[in-house]
Amino acid sequence: MDIAIMIEGQNGLTWLRWQKLAEAVEDLGFIGLYRSDHFTNTTAPDLDSLELWTSLTWLASHTRRIEFGPLVSPVSVRHPALTARMAAAVDDLSGGRLTLGLGAGWQEREHSLFGFDLLPLKERFDRYEEALEVITLLLKSDHPVIFEGNFYNLRGATLLPRPERPGGPRILVGGNGEKRTLPLAARYADEWNAVFSTPAEYSRLSVRLDELLNVQGREPASVRRSLMTGLCFGRTKKELVENLAAHKQTAEELLQRGFVVGAGDEVKEQLFVLAKAGVQRIMLQWLDLDDLDGLAALAKAIR
Repeated sequence: MDIAIMIEGQNGLTWLRWQKLAEAVEDLGFIGLYRSDHFTNTTAPDLDSLELWTSLTWLASHTRRIEFGPLVSPVSVRHPALTARMAAAVDDLSGGRLTLGLGAGWQEREHSLFGFDLLPLKERFDRYEEALEVITLLLKSDHPVIFEGNFYNLRGATLLPRPERPGGPRILVGGNGEKRTLPLAARYADEWNAVFSTPAEYSRLSVRLDELLNVQGREPASVRRSLMTGLCFGRTKKELVENLAAHKQTAEELLQRGFVVGAGDEVKEQLFVLAKAGVQRIMLQWLDLDDLDGLAALAKAIR
């Protein structure tokens, strides 16, 4: 199983922190570095928040190996044609290392603060579906795209230059919803990314995705399976106890929420169980952006 790091880009991310994290993730052997795409958090106080595509452009040209992308970028804050254009350019700049994670949007506070229309849930997912189709058409079609929707309209649009990678960057659909998200993943995604899921629940959702892919006439193996989840890690048992106290939950409570919890080999054992459940790539949430020593200890523990 591939092991990557995921950070919250609205949680105090600055250029210096981003640069140090990218260097550490690349040097320590993780497969990739992923980040959220938010203006701010759900509650005050507001913290530094490095804009997504600016940060990914820097990452594309200042790293050599790691894969990267948003987990996930909400279509509620950018027009899909603009997103497709930026994603194709950043993917080309990186030599084909971008995964384009897309979501419907969910965080009410940032939408209200910055004047974006989140929409009621049904309309939000209707817009998301249209955005996925627009982005897919622009990335994959070498001919002018005509699209007439309720939210977006294209009247002979062609994305130039064409992406160097055939079809453009991989599209990731993130979420656990069985009514809308999994069917959209079956139709549009090159990768499905669940969030905070236990091994048993992940396996069940993955089987359901297989069924939906078969309905679409797609091979189940054509969609990579990944998981973004929380991590409570300690270099020692003592440090793990301290970190659990900071979460204000027991190890068992966090495990039931889908977290990876442990010190040393305990983390490695849990990753093995997730791999058996079908997870091909895991993005472990690393919230302390300055704890590079802890990141190095994690890399050593899971080798």
